[in-house]
Amino acid sequence: MHEFSQQDLAYVTRADEVLWGGLLLAITIAIHGLGMLFTLRTSNALKERFEQERSRHPAVGLGIIIVAAWMIILVNLTEIAVWAGFYVWKDAQPNPFSAYYNAMLNYTTLQAGYLPQRWRLLEGMLGMAGLMTFAWSTSILFSLAQEFQEKALLRRRRAKSLASAVTAAHAGPVNGQAMRGARDSDP
Repeated sequence: MHEFSQQDLAYVTRADEVLWGGLLLAITIAIHGLGMLFTLRTSNALKERFEQERSRHPAVGLGIIIVAAWMIILVNLTEIAVWAGFYVWKDAQPNPFSAYYNAMLNYTTLQAGYLPQRWRLLEGMLGMAGLMTFAWSTSILFSLAQEFQEKALLRRRRAKSLASAVTAAHAGPVNGQAMRGARDSDP
């Protein structure tokens, strides 16, 4: 049978740990919700402001997506700072720099096991917060990228259709004239 350490056997989830974790999750989701609304509003404002340029230069649309990605990253970094601040406040980390680094690693689910035992449950809760907010952020970026790609494809189709129409307009009357001219000269 597997042997457990004394530390693992002594661990008991405390109510305050669950409550603090729930509060931190709620704060994270609130920050993310507001950040995503601001990101969408800013993206829409940029799309409206640069509508003419976007139709001529598709890279402008890509630039708007990059700005949105930067905004989303800033929102995520802010959320990590909230958790790191809590860790420092509760003396769960030695300094703000270690707290931020470890919180970022846990937020991205790359690391766990850095908090004192009394705050161990928060590591899993921070990982859940990171997974939820990354999924949310991905859906925002996906919708912006999808719109960008659809507009680019629509512009390409319109350009092809216009080129075909211009070619047909130039070719049609010329061929028609030649045919009429040939018929008129037959005896």
